[in-house]
Amino acid sequence: MNTKELKRKWIDFCLTFADAYEDCPFDDETVVVRHRKNKKIFALFFEREGEIWINFKGDPMQSDLWREVYVSVIPGYHMNKVHWNTVKIPGDVPEKEVMAMLSESHFLTNPKK
Repeated sequence: MNTKELKRKWIDFCLTFADAYEDCPFDDETVVVRHRKNKKIFALFFEREGEIWINFKGDPMQSDLWREVYVSVIPGYHMNKVHWNTVKIPGDVPEKEVMAMLSESHFLTNPKK
């Protein structure tokens, strides 16, 4: 799978979450996926060094754990380093874990009721 197809696969996964929509707010190929109600970003996709990178929000303790376990997870690129991580795709993180990371990010940025 090439980088464009891989990026599309993960964007499409994020669009399966309730009330999610795709946005391209920058002049480059960066794509964000937001909540429709509060416009908060829960996933940010960009290409760097020929690979796909995804920024996602996480619980600070869980974020630290993912950084320790996986080489492909680093503190959020251009984001708050406590609350955001970046995962490189492809990398050493299993797909199930990437799905869990994006699910948690969606939950944490969900509009409060």
